[in-house]
Amino acid sequence: QVQLVESGGGLVQPGGSLSLSCAASGFTLDYYAVGWFRQAPGKEREGVSFISSTYDTTNYADSVKGRFTILRDSAKNAVWLQMTGLKPEDTAVYYCAADRAGGSGPDEYAYWGQGTQVTVSS
Repeated sequence: QVQLVESGGGLVQPGGSLSLSCAASGFTLDYYAVGWFRQAPGKEREGVSFISSTYDTTNYADSVKGRFTILRDSAKNAVWLQMTGLKPEDTAVYYCAADRAGGSGPDEYAYWGQGTQVTVSS
């Protein structure tokens, strides 16, 4: 059974850090492109960070560049999203997604996790 499970969300103060994990089961995540998306209340789902299936090329939304890092954890069949310098506008439900090809849009991903809430507030 193909499954993605996110974890690591929570409440953090502005300027704080969180690391989100996207763990896969039923397939080897190393062979898939992975994207992290987020959706705030009343807003469309937006792409945050991506890692390709070839050469592990990474891309970031301008709003998170320099603050977020995406990286693979092959030993755990997972992908991490390390978030630093968090801002209130980063508050959203964060989803990971995987696909053989992937891309920057949510329609380009076949497999999705259930999401994890990140709240940045003092």
